[in-house]
Amino acid sequence: MQLNPEFLTYEADGEQILVAAGTAFSGIVRSNPTAAFIVNCLKTETTEAEITARLLEKYDVPEATAAADVHRIVEILRSIDAIHG
Repeated sequence: MQLNPEFLTYEADGEQILVAAGTAFSGIVRSNPTAAFIVNCLKTETTEAEITARLLEKYDVPEATAAADVHRIVEILRSIDAIHG
């Protein structure tokens, strides 16, 4: 899976913003640091398991928590067609 190229990301005041350009979804998505990390991982082809592993390298959290967070963010992004695959 990978971030849909019709969604653009940028940083503003320390916050990551995801903007839809040319999609059925109209709006912006503001990300907390964990969600921003996940979105950044999605800029290249990856899997939920790979993102979870990278999240565990960066943050000291239980694996189940990291996996649940990744899955929740991926599902939200899928619901607005922000990712392929």
